[in-house]
Amino acid sequence: MNTNLRIGRWVIISLAAAMLAACGAQGKGGPDKAEGGKDSATAEKPAGEGTDSVDEGTPVTVTTVDRNSLDDYIELNAVSAFLQKSYVKANANGYLQSADVYPGKYVEVGQPLFTLQTKEARSIGNSIKILDSTLKFSGVNTIKANQHGYLTQLNHQSGDYVQDGEQLAVISDRNSFVFLLDLPYELRPFVLGKRSVELILPDGTKLNGTIGEVMPTVDSVSQTQNVVIRVSTSSAIPENLVAKVRILKTAKPNTQSLPKAALLTDETESDFWVMKLIDSTKAVKVPVKKGIETKDRVEILSPQFAPTDKILVTGNYGLPDTAKVKVETEKEANP
Repeated sequence: MNTNLRIGRWVIISLAAAMLAACGAQGKGGPDKAEGGKDSATAEKPAGEGTDSVDEGTPVTVTTVDRNSLDDYIELNAVSAFLQKSYVKANANGYLQSADVYPGKYVEVGQPLFTLQTKEARSIGNSIKILDSTLKFSGVNTIKANQHGYLTQLNHQSGDYVQDGEQLAVISDRNSFVFLLDLPYELRPFVLGKRSVELILPDGTKLNGTIGEVMPTVDSVSQTQNVVIRVSTSSAIPENLVAKVRILKTAKPNTQSLPKAALLTDETESDFWVMKLIDSTKAVKVPVKKGIETKDRVEILSPQFAPTDKILVTGNYGLPDTAKVKVETEKEANP
């Protein structure tokens, strides 16, 4: 009986030792681990897979610095207007018999506009003719234009009763046609020293204008001053038309410039920089000082770049000081 117990104890101890040995082997390098303690999935994965984009770098396109002329313009509004207007008025109390006029009609000095029959003539005119037919009494007055220009306003029509001195129409003098420029007072030095400017009408028509008189008043709210701009054109331009006036503010001949997309800045727009390519795969941050800007280019005051220097123009946003990049051609960037 004692012999059987001893044999059973040895069997149990042997099984426990075998199990401990199996667990230790699995912990050191079982079927879930490849040689060297690495995952089998990682060991079987081809070298470099999943890291191609990191190795290749950020796709970018580059440009070079241009040396050309840059012009900085101020764009302001100007409104067309007639400076001189004459008012056609009735010369007696009576009735308008005819009015060969209409808004927009061009009239000359002395041209008949209205005929007016006095109320006395309408009341007793026929009675006088019956009593004495030799009397040439009509009581009809002719009202003529006292200025040449366009009829921009009509206040009465045929058949209306008007009183002496009442306004019948308004004639805008064609020779007094100008554009009134709304000039902010702080921009006076850039405008008043010039003789000519360019005006662009809403339909794209461009006119050359000559700067004339400066009105002696300033608008109290906008602090703008009206400046007269005279234009020479054969086409009729309506009143109150708003035109754009381009005034040259600064001209920089033979200065270095880059596309606006190449210039980077911080949130406060106090510091500016560009990303310059130093070899085929690496770009570094270069602080710059910018000058004037045009519609699509910006002047670089410093530093002075060489004509062969390559500046990142796309893919440059958010790159660190030293970044790995991949230069693409224009066709690759825009397939």
